[in-house]
Amino acid sequence: MYRTKQTKRSLVLIAVMLAMFVGAVEATIVTTAMPAIASDLGGFSRYSWIFSAYLLTSTVTVLIYGKLADLFGRKPILFIGLTIFLIGSILCGFAVSMEQLIVFRLIQGLGAGAVMPIATTIVGDMYTTEERAKIQGYLASVWGISAVSGPLIGGLIVQYINWKFVFWINVPLGLLAMLGIWLFLHEPKRQKKVSIDYKGAVLLTLSLSAILFWLSEGGRSFGWTSLISVVLIVVGLVLFMLFTHVERKAESPIMPFAMWKNPVILYANLVSLTTGVVLIGISSYLPTYVTGVMEQPAMIAGFTLTAMSIGWPLASSAAGHLLLRYGPFLVSFLGGLSLMVGTILFAVMNASSGPWWAAMASFFVGIGMGLTSTSFTVTIQGAVTREQRGSATAANMFMRNFGNTIGAALFGAVLNGSLMARFHKEKTDFTLEDINLLLTDETRRTLPRENLFTLQAALDSSLQWVYIGVAAFAVISLLLILRIPRGKGLSSDND
Repeated sequence: MYRTKQTKRSLVLIAVMLAMFVGAVEATIVTTAMPAIASDLGGFSRYSWIFSAYLLTSTVTVLIYGKLADLFGRKPILFIGLTIFLIGSILCGFAVSMEQLIVFRLIQGLGAGAVMPIATTIVGDMYTTEERAKIQGYLASVWGISAVSGPLIGGLIVQYINWKFVFWINVPLGLLAMLGIWLFLHEPKRQKKVSIDYKGAVLLTLSLSAILFWLSEGGRSFGWTSLISVVLIVVGLVLFMLFTHVERKAESPIMPFAMWKNPVILYANLVSLTTGVVLIGISSYLPTYVTGVMEQPAMIAGFTLTAMSIGWPLASSAAGHLLLRYGPFLVSFLGGLSLMVGTILFAVMNASSGPWWAAMASFFVGIGMGLTSTSFTVTIQGAVTREQRGSATAANMFMRNFGNTIGAALFGAVLNGSLMARFHKEKTDFTLEDINLLLTDETRRTLPRENLFTLQAALDSSLQWVYIGVAAFAVISLLLILRIPRGKGLSSDND
């Protein structure tokens, strides 16, 4: 524990919450601003890569940062990650093309991989299992604040200033969080010899990059059955098998697979993967549906996402108390049910449903994410030793981020493929770039009425396939949750 006279837990908690807010608000602001960014920079066919690029590098690095935090301490590694993240945020605001923005999002993601897992691990170090369950209400308030302020600020920035400031707003907040952690967090010195798993880090990076590039560009830049496609998937899978082989023999592996023998940790991580797919499928394309199909402004689109982020902290706060009494199975099962309800509502949504329907569906998804994520984080941190806590927390977040990355690539391919099939079937001359014309009221007015209806119908039907896919992953999540061992109470800390 960090219960030294120097460390001031309440002040560190505030600084950690601010660091988490930077990561949380990034998601809500950027997704709200994406229609305006795509309209300004063009390149709708690269839309999914704005999310995929960020998620790719943050997914790969989350495990590396988690292990480094166990080896060198939480504070220095968190500082390195936040610094890279803020540099990437500054560069994103200066992007003049979709390609540049993708590159800068890669840099931003390199740093983002450190923020959430290490911030959560610091809290795990400072508090006991029982305290962590109760303090989730405070941590969950981060999502509530970002839910209210993120889309609102994002909508105002897009409407009255410039989308560039949705990235630049991260800088002062990130610096303030770093200052608080620097002044008030004092970690115990580490005496043991450090062993870094360089081979594992390189193999993981290369394998995931190959697989995710295949998912994102397959069917668009090259055919699914083309030689390039076969090479990418074979290389990705072979490298991943080599990674698992290296990890089993490494002295200090990035991914300690031995922890996965615990069934609670195993199924918690698998459910985090599938719920990550669900989360990105909703948050990435809901603003596009609300603005392009329902013809609502960016602020209304932000409101529909806000409902998800409000449901998340409310459920997370309740989960902390329920966990102590009923255990992880019941709490995560209720979360799985809520995810199913929300995703089914999305699957049956149409243009006439209105933003309130979208908001209600988002709220149920948020409830589901809050119950499951809180249950898994608290349970996993209580099931491992302090020396493994950074890696265990990072592994769970890695699975959710990996799900985000797979979802962004998969649903991007589904959306683009469905749109192109629709255009081909109706024998129109429209391209993916023409979807940009639906994303703002100003550009919609330039379209003839017949073309507007044709494009909206195509976008509507294509996004319905995305939501059907999201609902399928929600069902898989619930089936996996049923495999979690029943039982009441939480494991004690293994410090």
